Amino acid sequence: MANVPLQQVVLEEESKGVKANYSSTLVSLAILYFMMGFITCLNDTLVPYFKEGFTLTYTQSSLVQFYFFLTYGVMSIPAGRIVERVGYKKGMVLGFSIAALGATLFFPAAVMHQYYLFLAALFVVAIGIVLLQVAANPYITVLGPARTASSRFTLIQGVGSIGTTVAPLFGASFILSNLQEAGSSSDAVKYPYLGIAALLLVIAIFVSRLNLPTIKAEAASEALPNEGKGIFAFRNLKLGVWAIFCYVGAEVSIGTFLTNYIADTLTITEGEANNYVAFYWGSMLVGRLLGSLVLKTARPQVVLSASAVTAILLIILSVSSTGNLAVWAMIAVGLCNSIMFAIIFSLSVEGLGKYTTKASGLLSTAIVGGAIVSFSQGYLIDHYTWLISFMLPMGCYLYILFYGVNGYRRQSL
Repeated sequence: MANVPLQQVVLEEESKGVKANYSSTLVSLAILYFMMGFITCLNDTLVPYFKEGFTLTYTQSSLVQFYFFLTYGVMSIPAGRIVERVGYKKGMVLGFSIAALGATLFFPAAVMHQYYLFLAALFVVAIGIVLLQVAANPYITVLGPARTASSRFTLIQGVGSIGTTVAPLFGASFILSNLQEAGSSSDAVKYPYLGIAALLLVIAIFVSRLNLPTIKAEAASEALPNEGKGIFAFRNLKLGVWAIFCYVGAEVSIGTFLTNYIADTLTITEGEANNYVAFYWGSMLVGRLLGSLVLKTARPQVVLSASAVTAILLIILSVSSTGNLAVWAMIAVGLCNSIMFAIIFSLSVEGLGKYTTKASGLLSTAIVGGAIVSFSQGYLIDHYTWLISFMLPMGCYLYILFYGVNGYRRQSL
């Protein structure tokens, strides 16, 4: 999933000439990213589960993703201010604690078997996830030499991808396997989320006792061509915000409905279909590893454009075919997604200098696309067909193609 660093930061210790080994901190961040990826992608299991359990339409079931990703639009900037006030370490502890609280709220929601209570619990979980990202991301860029920052970020994101891969398998085994009983109760999600809450609390306690390095905001003093015109004077940023919106929207929307799409296409149960979703998210790990090698020599905008074109062709192939070909073509879109966010983000903030921090906040807010696009596709599925509904994420990739060809430029041709 998308991860946006909100601050340009440096290690306070290193600014004083003190060197240290931060291996234990990186391991802690890897665990953090695993849990963030796991919790976020477990929503893909909740959508078909709640759809069956509460007899919902696709539009109504998509509210799971709507309220979760709406939090990014509402909380990203406030979360940044909270972290600035309490510090990065306390921000991470607070994020884990809030996410644990949200997961605990699944228990009373299940006891009362009320959909709106689950949505409220997910909103609380999402607040914790946003805080975690805002607090944890800056560490990755400063825990080691600047020249290897991208490598560290790719590695940590890869660990997050392991979490997104495991989540559908976990959901299929512990939640969707009880789908037949979902109509009368929500017990299948009660204990798994209670276990997740307990694990999050343990991690919060663990992080609170870690001796993490202190980081501080980095001063920026360079003069810029658009100095005085404001942040929206940068064309690559303005168009990049919409590119992030489209990217997250398409990625989340496809993942949200993939279980039901596969179940309908192959005529299998949702539990069986959910196992396939692991390949969609698992391909993100493969794509990031390959992308880190390709991007050493290839121009980022070219790789972005090629990935967007491939995603469009795969969607067309999927909706115009049947059986396993249709399923694996749609799953393969995940491979195209893997490198899009990092490239769009880097192209969007290129040349922004001291405006980079504010730009990062805007780009983080644009993750709300995961809410808007998935909800809109749910509406299209209810009122039209799978084919028509997938035209929406395809349109998102068309915009990303435009950004890779022309939108990334600081000045229009």
